[in-house]
Amino acid sequence: MKTGKNLYYSISNKLQKDKKINDEFEVMINSLSLEEVIALKLELSTRSLRGKFYGFPIWKSLPELTRDAVLKYALSATRSKKEAARFLGITVSELNKNLKQFGTESFFEEKTCSSISEHMTL
Repeated sequence: MKTGKNLYYSISNKLQKDKKINDEFEVMINSLSLEEVIALKLELSTRSLRGKFYGFPIWKSLPELTRDAVLKYALSATRSKKEAARFLGITVSELNKNLKQFGTESFFEEKTCSSISEHMTL
């Protein structure tokens, strides 16, 4: 049984709550390899740009992109930060440093009306 702060961290639940995915989408994406999902996302992201990421250093950004994704997964797959750090093979202090650097925990936090209105005025 999951306990600790990570108990409520689920990428699937968050994306469903945000109405970005549904159960049917999860079934479909589950049949794809990770490489196919990444390639498809890149293709879809650049479709309006005629397949080009002008000025975006995608190759050099891969380590950060993958670390962010793996941090999110580690939090959703474990019960605590200690367990997540162990899962990743790093110390809890290294985990906390990375979570802060990537803003990973904020991904799972509920957005309040005031924070939404603040973003709209920026």
